[in-house]
Order: sequence, then structure tokens, then C-alpha cells
Amino acid sequence: MTQHSKLWQKSKDVNKEIEKFTVGMDRDLDLLLARYDVIGSIAHIKMLKEINLLTEEELNLLVNELEIILDIINNGKFVIEEGVEDVHSQVELLLTKKLGDVGKKIHSGRSRNDQVLLDLKLFMRAEMLEVVECVKRLFERFIELSEKNKDHLLPGYTHLQVAMPSSFGLWFGAYAESLADDLEIWKAAFNLVNRNPLGSAAGYGSSFPLNRQMTTDLLGFESMNYNVVYAQMGRGKAEKVVANAMGVIADTLGKFAMDVCLYMGQNHSFISFPEEYTTGSSIMPHKKNPDVFELIRAKCNKIKALPNEISMITTNLPSGYHRDLQIIKEGFMPAFQSLKDCLYMTWFMLEHIQINPDILTDEKYKYLFSVELVNKLVLEGMPFRDAYLEVGRRIENGEFKPEKQVNHTHEGSIGNLCNEEIVKRMKRNLDSFLSNL
Repeated sequence: MTQHSKLWQKSKDVNKEIEKFTVGMDRDLDLLLARYDVIGSIAHIKMLKEINLLTEEELNLLVNELEIILDIINNGKFVIEEGVEDVHSQVELLLTKKLGDVGKKIHSGRSRNDQVLLDLKLFMRAEMLEVVECVKRLFERFIELSEKNKDHLLPGYTHLQVAMPSSFGLWFGAYAESLADDLEIWKAAFNLVNRNPLGSAAGYGSSFPLNRQMTTDLLGFESMNYNVVYAQMGRGKAEKVVANAMGVIADTLGKFAMDVCLYMGQNHSFISFPEEYTTGSSIMPHKKNPDVFELIRAKCNKIKALPNEISMITTNLPSGYHRDLQIIKEGFMPAFQSLKDCLYMTWFMLEHIQINPDILTDEKYKYLFSVELVNKLVLEGMPFRDAYLEVGRRIENGEFKPEKQVNHTHEGSIGNLCNEEIVKRMKRNLDSFLSNL
């Protein structure tokens, strides 16, 4: 019998121009899904054997061949052959070439729709757990730097105007706590992903007596998408929720990158990096450019745009499967690697950050301490509004003399960073992922 390179193909070959356009980037992106396609197929055929659609012998043959294919994938030697539409077709083609009619039985009780949805869920779950590890490592570096530099003051700004004293301890610690919050959003997105769509077939179930709980357990999902129509509706929704969660982490990284770009500039000179971690100018020999952080900023902005891209693709789609959903993969799947790269490079660069410990000796920062004087007058008995006006008068008349001692002791302030509490929060969030790591 003729072997077709498409699971849906019947007796006639599709027009080549149509094939090229409809396949698009799928063959390249599907290489990222290959191992998950095989893992999902192994769970599926074990269930088929359980409901007597495969014999024990057929199951053993299929599992053995699928494990061989999985080894090929893990060794980086798996390819989707020319003329083969996608990873599902390639895997089934390899099985059929080796096992004949037995290889054709693996598709019983499923559609390419729930197959690709399962692959995407397994891919997202694995990538999300890798991001958790990257976030954990960066968080630990922020906390380390916060503690190490907690006594070094830094000017704080509002409206890009000199405002009040801050510290490197506060600055680094702020981004640590931001990552802890980000991981709470990440966990919510992970929970949505961690549900099994397999068995929903084309979105309307199957007349076979499928055991969906069995595949849910075999694949380690927390639960399943119960309603088969909703399982298919979840495609696009899951990606958008995860993209939003990516955007939350990217927002933290992008803001930090912008801070670094500002703080490295000669007008601030708060921080620096060894010359080999910056780039130069082709014409100005004095330049030390923060190219790494500028690229992190841009990549994070691109990630933050992803939810809108997915929303525009899925807008006004009715229930059921639509080929539009294929296009989501083009921006969504590579975004995981981009986010991991940004997390890694931020961590890597922070190993080499150098801070300026004497920033506030500069005359332009003397008004940072105006609020300290207001508070001192209040503590001496003056009403706050009167103290505010008195200090304002001294500034206007050139009489203000800053006292550069900062006595902030309340929770979360310069003298009481509460890093221990932030670490506890992060640990709780990390622990919620432990069963999946």
C-alpha cells in the first residue's frame, strides 16, 4: 500500500504551491516538538492496549520503535524528510516503514488536532520548568548583591528628578521581590498548561472507549481538559496566558536593563562593568556601551508584544479547530529560548557588576536629604506641614545643609530590607513547582 507523507492525505496529491503555503514554518518548529510527540504517542498506545485496540505484542513492538526514535531525537539526528508535512507524519512514517500495518494503528482514537495540542502542552510544561530554574538562579544573585551592598547609598528618582536616598540593597532587592511575584503569575499559567487534552480528538471526542485518566496519569498532568470541545478551544488560550506570564518576567528584566543603561552613563556613573563585558564605538575610542542590556531590553519588549500578537490571531475565531492557530507557533515557541537567554545574560552580567560606593558625595545630590530634615523637625515637635514649608524656605534661600545620615528602619526600607521574607516568598513559589521539576 502506498505510504503517504500526510496523515490526512487520501488518493490525490495536494498542489505543491498549496502545500508550501499551508505547511509554512511547521517542519522547522516541529523539530522542537518531536520528543514530546513520541512521549505522547507512547502514553496513547499504552492506553490503546488497555482498551483492547492493541495486543501486548503490538504494544511492545511500537514502544520499542518509539524509544529508538526518541533516542535519535535526543541525539539531535531526527529529521523531517522532504515531502513529509509534520512531526506526526514523520514519526508514523518511520513506524510504518519498520512495522508495516502495526505502525498505522497508533493514530486510533486521536486526531492530529489533539496530538499537536498535547505536544504543545508538553513542550510548554518543560520549557516553563526550565524558566523557573533560570528565574531561581537570577533571584539568588539579586539577593546576594542586595545583602552585599546594603550599606551603599544610591540616589532615588521620581519623574527622573533627584528624589530621596535609596541604596544598592534596595535596588537589587526590589528586582528579587519582583521575580518572586512574577513566579506567582508563572505558576498560574503553568496550572492552565498542566492539563491533558489528549482524547479530545478533533474537538468532539471519539466513539472508542478511551481511558483519558490513564493518559493523564502516564504523562504526569495534574488533571485533564474534561470537555472535549473546550480542550480544542484551549489552543491559543493557553499560549496567550503563558505569553502574558512571559511578558511579566520580561517586564522585570526590561526595567532592570533600562536602569543599567541609565546607571552606566557618564551622567550617573552609579555602576560599571569590566571593559570586556561592554562594546566600543567604531569612531569614539572612549565608549563602553551597554549593548548586552540594550539587547535584553529590546528582546523583552518583543516578548511583551507576544500576547497581543496571539490575541490578534485568535480574535473572532469560533469554537473548533482553525488553521489560523498554526501561525501562533512562529512567535510563541522561539520566545521561550529568548526569555531564557535574557535571564541567563542578566545573571551572567551581574557576576561582574561594579558599583560606585561614593555617589552621594556629589553636590547635586544634597537635596536628596531634604525629607530627612523634614522628618527630623517633625520628631522635634514641629507639625509636618510646617516642617515641609520650613525646609522649602531654607532650600529657596540657599540655607539648606544636608545631614547625610539615613535612619530608615521600617520594614522594606534602607535599614530593614526584609530580604529574609522575600526569600521565604520565593521558596514557597518554588516549592509549588517541586513535584514537576
